[in-house]
Amino acid sequence: MAGWNADTAAGPLGSGTVTLVEGSSFCISSANGDIHPEHPHGVFHEDTRILSRWNLTVNGQSIEPLAAETKEPYRALFAGRVPRSDGYADSPLIVERLREVGAGILEEITVRNYSADAAECVVELSVEADFADLFEVKEARIQRHWEESREPDGDTLTIRAAWQDVRKGVVVNAGGADIEAEALTYRTVIPPHGEWNTWVSVVPKVDGTGPAEPFAHSAAGELSPRDRRRQAWVSKIPVLHMGNRSIERTLRRSYDDLGALRIEDPQHPDRIVVAAGAPWFMTLFGRDSLFASIMSMPVDPSLALGTVQTLADRQGSAVDLMSEEEPGKILHEVRLDVSSGLALGGKSAYYGSVDATPLFLIVLGEVSRWGFGAETIAALLPHADRAMEWIRTYGDRDGDGFVEYARLNERGLINQGWKDSWDGVNFADGRMAEAPIALCEVQGYVYGAYMARSWLAYDAGDEALASDLRDRAARLKKQFNEQFWMPERGYYAIALDRDKRQVDACASNMGHCLWNGIIDEDKAPMVVERLMSPEMFSGWGVRTLATDMGAYNPASYHNGSVWPHDNAVIQAGLLRYGFVEEAQRISTALLEAAEYSEGRLPELFCGFDREHFAAPVPYPTACSPQAWAATTPIFLVTNLMRYNPHVSEGGLWMDPVLPESYGDLHITNAPMAGGRITIDVSGSEATIHGLPEGMVLHNGTRPWMADLVQNARMHKKD
Repeated sequence: MAGWNADTAAGPLGSGTVTLVEGSSFCISSANGDIHPEHPHGVFHEDTRILSRWNLTVNGQSIEPLAAETKEPYRALFAGRVPRSDGYADSPLIVERLREVGAGILEEITVRNYSADAAECVVELSVEADFADLFEVKEARIQRHWEESREPDGDTLTIRAAWQDVRKGVVVNAGGADIEAEALTYRTVIPPHGEWNTWVSVVPKVDGTGPAEPFAHSAAGELSPRDRRRQAWVSKIPVLHMGNRSIERTLRRSYDDLGALRIEDPQHPDRIVVAAGAPWFMTLFGRDSLFASIMSMPVDPSLALGTVQTLADRQGSAVDLMSEEEPGKILHEVRLDVSSGLALGGKSAYYGSVDATPLFLIVLGEVSRWGFGAETIAALLPHADRAMEWIRTYGDRDGDGFVEYARLNERGLINQGWKDSWDGVNFADGRMAEAPIALCEVQGYVYGAYMARSWLAYDAGDEALASDLRDRAARLKKQFNEQFWMPERGYYAIALDRDKRQVDACASNMGHCLWNGIIDEDKAPMVVERLMSPEMFSGWGVRTLATDMGAYNPASYHNGSVWPHDNAVIQAGLLRYGFVEEAQRISTALLEAAEYSEGRLPELFCGFDREHFAAPVPYPTACSPQAWAATTPIFLVTNLMRYNPHVSEGGLWMDPVLPESYGDLHITNAPMAGGRITIDVSGSEATIHGLPEGMVLHNGTRPWMADLVQNARMHKKD
């Protein structure tokens, strides 16, 4: 995940940790529902921990966890029992906590008495709010000490805090409780085989002083605001039925997680973007949000448009060494309310990403291809040209034709591609590469960016610009294949280092180069052979680094782990170059891996061989749900459908190569050019119903942007 500090990472969340997410708010708790400040737990709203302790006891006993089930991404049911004080194993008191996260949390607590005797119960909730920045919690270095006040008043407890000129607050509402400064207490007698329940809410105060937003439980039969938001999302996305029920479950889980990871641009509430992932990255990222947007196009192409527009609004305009902002550059991440200066660059926006800018151009090309209006695209073209200017100047800092990175200050990320851990780029013998570093996949993205912008220029009638960019792309491709290819090894260097030496580790990065078409046709078979070798392919997916490399570690973040999104991009590249069987093998492996985590692919898992461990080995601090992992199943299946529109070309192309084990596929309500279509796939046959007027179904593979650009002089507009 982009955004990890160069030298630190979050501590393990712990076994049985439950994460709930809704927009920019999320909750992390233990398996019994409790929240402990000494762990990276909490309720977070706008990057601030508004609840740091939330511990439930019954008769002084903590609840023993029995089960925790996520009903929706924002709602979970916890079940536990109250330990007996007399030593008997089975307790008659069962506790259920139904929790929903939004702008705060709403929790229903139910205690059931399965005894033939009445049970006297003292139910107590300990409450603390430390208002720590997300970064303080994530990195276990809480620095600020707030001046706090607690005010019990009737059914509410208000906690206010001040630090310098910053004011924050939360309101706890607990009807029927005895409310004291430190805890909420209920005293009740539960009849034999009876139950007792109550509702409690915690919401932030606006600016620490204004009234808190209400968070009341819905009446019987009514939907909560979170449910209504989800229902609105479900109504606009495809409805899917698949012969393989396991894959169907995974795809539906992807839809749900993608819906929960949507956040609003505060400056444009009508504009929805994709957050990078929970728990630590519930905000807009350049790279992550752009990749997730590409992968989710068939579900909701408007997410890509919102993401591109929001990133365009925040495009770099000046040189700032601390935030690494540069004119035309697309940001790495933006934070909503980080006041401690712990964010990268010490500001709300950090720009230390070498690949977000070319990816921005690629996604803009995809947005155009999916048929958004000419005026919408035209409004973004000045931003595209500023991004192009960054690529040619600040991106190619030494004028050698390649885009490279080197951090501008000691607080920035050491590595600024998608493998942005401090040790993520290394030689075959394990030595670290030294910056400036030109990554192989970044050159592929730049090639794709040239092609996308060139096609947009042809589409707008700007022949001169289109021709110039096409020629630049051709020169880059030739230069790339000359300088990154290692004929004696049969694969591409992961990078060129500061001395322009080939960084010779065998890494998954070169698979991204297949995706954008920068790899020469004669070299592709050797690249594919290496990617699918036992050293690279674990049985669950392609590893980030081969097992025979010096830095290989199956339990590392970027040096031998398996990342679903990485594999999805590789799979798309395999299909581009005609390696269907290998693409099917990767897809099936990942979709089978999802079965071991209730249909949800995590950010990454360890790279142990499938022959050694029958299930994927979890990586301890992996984000889940995470945007580009959530969208990976969608991308895998639609890639195998070879489902590709190009609205301005008046066509939808399909040429399915789904494995037989996937079964037949039936999709309704799929968005297409302002309308909705129905798709049926059986074997290699595809039918479409409801295509918008002017669009034609082509049984075959859509021409790539590169192909369209090469043939543009013969291109005739309608």
